Amino acid sequence: MLDFEDSPLQAKNEETAGIDKRVNADAKRLINCNQVDVNQLMPLKYKWAWEHYLNGCANHWMPTEVPMAKDIELWKSNTLSEDERRVIMRNLGFFSTAESLVGNNIVLAIFKHVTNPEVRQYLLRQAFEEAIHTHTFLYIVESLNLNQGEVFNMYNEINTIHEKDQFEMDLTADILKPDFNTSTQEGAQKFLENLIGYYLIMEGIFFYSGFVMILSFHRQNKMTGIGEQFQYILRDETIHLNFGIDLINGIKEENPALWSSEFQSKIVEKIRKAVELEIKYAEDCLPRGILGLTAPMFREYVQHIADRRLERIGLKAIYRSKNPFPWMSETIDLGKEKNFFETRVTEYQSSAALTW
Repeated sequence: MLDFEDSPLQAKNEETAGIDKRVNADAKRLINCNQVDVNQLMPLKYKWAWEHYLNGCANHWMPTEVPMAKDIELWKSNTLSEDERRVIMRNLGFFSTAESLVGNNIVLAIFKHVTNPEVRQYLLRQAFEEAIHTHTFLYIVESLNLNQGEVFNMYNEINTIHEKDQFEMDLTADILKPDFNTSTQEGAQKFLENLIGYYLIMEGIFFYSGFVMILSFHRQNKMTGIGEQFQYILRDETIHLNFGIDLINGIKEENPALWSSEFQSKIVEKIRKAVELEIKYAEDCLPRGILGLTAPMFREYVQHIADRRLERIGLKAIYRSKNPFPWMSETIDLGKEKNFFETRVTEYQSSAALTW
């Protein structure tokens, strides 16, 4: 591992010689670049990171701008079945803690070890979005007058939620140790495993069954306020996933020794385990079919998206299952000028239009 720290003598010689020590793009690295002390964005090296940042800013929204009156009316009525209420409650219980786990992982585990400023800029944006998502579930719980303790404590009381959360927390545990660093191959691989665990598995697999379930309500004009908010969370998560994949592939490219056959096999097994955890979760949410959804459909779906995630980081598909929910891609691709932006209760103003 190269030592980027300059000795006092070397610094003095370079000063005397008039050497220009400004950071150039080629000197930047995603991890293990000790030259980074401030977020010196220019010159940009990883333009994909800046594009993800701009896309995230363009997708900005707040949960309190989404009207919940129809949801409240429907929730208070006898129209929803117990199975439908179970699906909604289980998903609120999972997402309310999962989003905070992702936020904690960014702030406490990832940010410290990423040395590139434009990537850090996106991580700051993503951390804010995770806070927005956590805010969303609090807003929903308060709007529907749900038992807050029941929802936010499901990660302790519902086994299928606890197992998914524990799977992710195990990936963060080593990175949070005071002596952890990425300067060794073992440390860098552990860091890469964490990135794959949170971007590909948590945000790319664990979240998607819940998106299908809640958006199925929205497609049938039920719980439209929650559905609208989940649409915008899905947009955010799509950008998170694409950023994570670019970050993972970038680290692989700069550090090819990390991507050993043994490490690849380990990642495949992690994804296999995650798929089974997600299938168990879907079965728990859907003991009986509702809204045209059944638990076996989610086995196919989870396997299908797991294959897509594997392929995006250069691994082979292992399930070859079909996608039973092709409408999900249409939801992701919807134009941003949807009703949400036509009915918003707060208008953002440019700095030139603000009145002080």
